[in-house]
Amino acid sequence: MVSLSVVVSAYNEEKKLATCLSSVSWADDIIVIDNASTDNTSEVAKRFTNKIFKRPNHTMLNINKNYGFTKANGAWILNIDADEDVPSELHKEIIETINNTERSINGYYIPRKNIIFGTWIQHTGWYPDYQLRLFRRGSGTFPEKHIHEKIELSGKTAYLQNHLVHTNYETVSQFIDKLNRYTDNEAENVVGSGHRFDPVDLMRFPNGEFLRRYFAQEGYKDGLNGLTLSLLMGFYHLTVAAKVWEKNHFKESDKAFDIFEREWLRVVTDTEYWLEKTNKKHQRNMIIRLVHKIKNTLTH
Repeated sequence: MVSLSVVVSAYNEEKKLATCLSSVSWADDIIVIDNASTDNTSEVAKRFTNKIFKRPNHTMLNINKNYGFTKANGAWILNIDADEDVPSELHKEIIETINNTERSINGYYIPRKNIIFGTWIQHTGWYPDYQLRLFRRGSGTFPEKHIHEKIELSGKTAYLQNHLVHTNYETVSQFIDKLNRYTDNEAENVVGSGHRFDPVDLMRFPNGEFLRRYFAQEGYKDGLNGLTLSLLMGFYHLTVAAKVWEKNHFKESDKAFDIFEREWLRVVTDTEYWLEKTNKKHQRNMIIRLVHKIKNTLTH
């Protein structure tokens, strides 16, 4: 049998960690990285493993995940977070896969089932949400550049069928708390990529994200959850744009209203297009009337 190590990075996860670790208790090796937790995370971890490593709580959390990979002994590594768990179907598929996989394949993407506000979000960009989490030891690592980066792998990859369960945002407050930390890193990466701030970003970033989530990724099929999450993700990207503006010392522009007028009309036109594609004829006709009303107001 091929050996498997599970690496879990956790910060103040005493409430969820036991569910996570019990779902992988079958693994040959469990490594828990405690990111300077102030609760009972380490005590919970001790019920499942003696390989617990306390580390500073880096903003770039993937530093500690990479550290955990170096402590693994298994031929394969499964990397999960403390708010994720492995159902029995996925457990069986993983064991069968690593014992029968081709030599040329070094990693596997796993679909992830995100539970947000107590509901499985099946659209809005949150499913199947493939994550590269299973890989041969020594073949994968995080770049440690971006908070939402993926594992970089040497070699070929394939896909598993059964999903990982992610108990994602449980409250709006939790979303907002993480938003503030994550957007700091996002803004730094936007600036670091060479992007020059343009005032239009303040509308184009959030508007584009909302339309992508709600229409292109069919968030409307997730009901009120899909609408709320699409709006929240739009706000997330507005915050990124605003923090990039902050890094430009809040430089003023005398074209703010012109930008608002142009971009708002663009959003309305794009929304009309998407309503057409989704066959929401009643809403489409309403939007057309609204477009004409806005145009008449702004041009007279």
